[in-house]
Order: sequence, then C-alpha cells, then structure tokens
Amino acid sequence: MPKFAANLSMLYPELSFIERFGAAAADGFEAVEFLFPYDFEPVVLADQLVRHGLKQVLFNAPPGDWAQGEKGLACLPGREVEFLAAIDRALVYARALACPRVHVMAGIMPAAIACETLRATYVANFRVAARRAAPFGVTLLIEPLNQRDNPGYFVSRQDDAHALIEEIGEPNVGVQMDLYHCQIVEGDVAMKIRQWLPTGRVSHLQIAGVPERHEPDIGELNYRYLFAVLDEVAAQCGWQGWVGCEYRPARGSVAGGTRAGLAWRTDR
Repeated sequence: MPKFAANLSMLYPELSFIERFGAAAADGFEAVEFLFPYDFEPVVLADQLVRHGLKQVLFNAPPGDWAQGEKGLACLPGREVEFLAAIDRALVYARALACPRVHVMAGIMPAAIACETLRATYVANFRVAARRAAPFGVTLLIEPLNQRDNPGYFVSRQDDAHALIEEIGEPNVGVQMDLYHCQIVEGDVAMKIRQWLPTGRVSHLQIAGVPERHEPDIGELNYRYLFAVLDEVAAQCGWQGWVGCEYRPARGSVAGGTRAGLAWRTDR
C-alpha cells in the first residue's frame, strides 16, 4: 500500500491552514506536503509537525510573483540572483521542517527568448541550486506540469524531466511525478510508472482525479489499479517514496469536509 501524504494547500479548505495539520493527523495521515510555507515562520510550522506527529515530505521553493502568474524562475535569464535567493530561503525552511525534498518550479517560457537559452539557464541554475542544497541533505525536484492548466510551462513531459536530470548531472536532483499531469499530457500512466520508477530518479509521486482534479476515485483514472501497479513496481525496485494527495475535495464540499471524501484510501 502506498504511503499517502496530505497536501495541506488543497485538502481541508474548510479549515484554517494551521488547523489542517491536526485534521490530517486525525484522519490517519503520517506526512504532509504543501505548496508554499512562507506566510508562516518556520518555527510555527515545525511546532505543528511535532505536535501532531507528522513528517514534512515536500514543499515548493518561492516561485517569483505568484499573484501575477509567475510559476518559477529557474528557466528565466536575468533572474538568476532572485532565483538563488529563493533557493536559499527554501533551504532555511527545509532545515527547520526536516524536509528532504523541495520542488523547484521551472517558470513560464517568455515568447521572445529562444528555447536553447531557456534550457541553458535552467540547467545552470539547477546545478548551482543543487550544490547549495546538497550539504543539507535536500533533494531538489523537477515536476512536469500540463499545458492545459499551465500554458507555456517549461517542463511538461516525464522524459524531458529525466533528460534534464541527466544534463544537470547532480545526484540530489529528482523527479516529482504527478499522475494527474502525466495523464493529461501523455496518458498510458501505468506504463509510465513501470518505465520511470525503476530509474531511481522519481523521488515523489502525486495523485488527483482527472480531469477536474478532485478525489482520485472521481474521473477517468482507475487508481485502484494504479495503486496495485505502484505497489508491484515499488516492491521490485525498492522505491519507498511518498504519494502526495494534491487534489481539490469535491465530496467534502457538500457535507462532512475533506474527511467525507477519503474512502478511496481504503476502498481498494
């Protein structure tokens, strides 16, 4: 059975962010992830983890101006100083929360800049960032995002993410394989799990129903089958990562909160 981590940016929207830690623990989650921790001091979040016996397994580095539509800085020429400052800030939180993984968003491709320039900038930035993160035992993650929800995003396919890791050439860079994005962009998700999990480069998985990004048992993906595939492949290759529940609750919006939509975890 996969190990599930509650994504506190999406789950439990009926509660304040700080209250979501306790709710996740009460519902049996042993780990959490979220998008951005920066509205809170690290000590406040660390206290919630300790208080509720939770592990922090993932969060995102600062993405630039999120309110203005920026989704990362890594591929953007001329933003290198800001990018590295964002990495340094993320590492402060990673150390305080004992979090071993940080997702580094790539950015939206400016139309006026050649793809070759964007790729060179991305690879160079990631190399420097990975070397800064290595002494703290932190792995930096690349997540391919679908173009329907994220038009112009720099990395959209699993094979591109793995090729970038080869080019970056640092051991503490991994893939964040979100099956929601993978289904929208590529499909054939079960075979993608069989293809990429044994490489040792997939550090974290995420799930959501497709196409609305609700509970995993709502939509076109058969997660009961996919969890069995994941268990099989993980047993064969020794993968022991977490599966982040990064979805918007639909059932809980009617009655009962997020808990009302969690039956998929055991209904297998």
